[in-house]
Amino acid sequence: MIELGRGALSKMSAQLEAPVVQYALRMADEQVPVNPLIGKTVRLEFLGAIHCSHCGRKTKTSFSQGYCYPCMQKLAQCDLCIMSPERCHYDAGTCREPDWGERFCMTDHIVYLANSSGVKVGITRATQIPTRWIDQGATQALPIMRVATRQQSGFVEDLLRSQVADKTNWRALLKGDAMPVDLLALRDQVLDACADGMLVLQQRFGLQAIQALDDLQPLEIRYPIEAYPAKITSFNLDKDPVAEGTLLGIKGQYLMFDTGVINIRKYTAYQIAASCA
Repeated sequence: MIELGRGALSKMSAQLEAPVVQYALRMADEQVPVNPLIGKTVRLEFLGAIHCSHCGRKTKTSFSQGYCYPCMQKLAQCDLCIMSPERCHYDAGTCREPDWGERFCMTDHIVYLANSSGVKVGITRATQIPTRWIDQGATQALPIMRVATRQQSGFVEDLLRSQVADKTNWRALLKGDAMPVDLLALRDQVLDACADGMLVLQQRFGLQAIQALDDLQPLEIRYPIEAYPAKITSFNLDKDPVAEGTLLGIKGQYLMFDTGVINIRKYTAYQIAASCA
C-alpha cells in the first residue's frame, strides 16, 4: 500500500467541475484528490486519537462532528438552533457567541428544493451554494427564496415542509440516483399551497426580508461513480479501525466501496491514515 496522507480528518472538499464533482480528502493540511482513486483499493485507518477541531484537546468521543464535550457545550455552532433555526435565541440575548451569530446567522440564507433520495426542502447560507447540495448528494437543486436571516429561513422551511419532506434517506441515496423531477413546476405548486402562510411571514418580517427567486433554473449535479454498492453496509471506525475495499464512487460525503460505505463527515477530527494499492 502507498500512503496518501495522515492527520485529522475533515469533510471532503468538493468542486463542481464538468463533467462531475471533483473531491479531495482533507487530513490536517493535506488534500488528496479522490476521483483518481476510483477503481483502486483504498484503505482508511483510524489511528486511535480524536482531537477537538476547535481547541485541539484529545477527546475519547467526538461530539457534534468533531468537538470535545466542553466545546460542544459552549460553541454557538453546536447549539440546537443550528439544526432548528426557528429556535434561534439571538434576539433574547442568550446566544453563546453573539459575534459568531452575527457572521453566521444574520446573513442571507437560501431556501431551496433539492432532489437526492427524493425531493426535499432545505436552507443554507447563500455563500454555501452549491457546496451544500453536493454534500447532500443532490442530483438536482433549485433556489426558491432568499431570506435575510437564518432564523427567518427556518420559519420559511418549517412552512414549506408541510408540502415537501426535509430529510434525506441516506440508504436510498447510495442505491442510485433519484428519478428526475420538474423542480420548477414543484416550486410553483409548493409556493401556491403555502401562499397564505408566506404572506403572514412577509408581513411579520417585511417584504425585503423574504423574497421569491423566480428567475433561476435548476442545477444538475453528477457524481464520480463507477457502480453503486450491491449492499449498503456502513463502516464504523469506533468498532473496527479499518475501512478498506475497492472504491466504487463518491456521493455526498460518502465513499462507496465494494465492501461498505463510510460517511467521511461523521469522522471529523479523527486521526486517519489513508493509503491505496
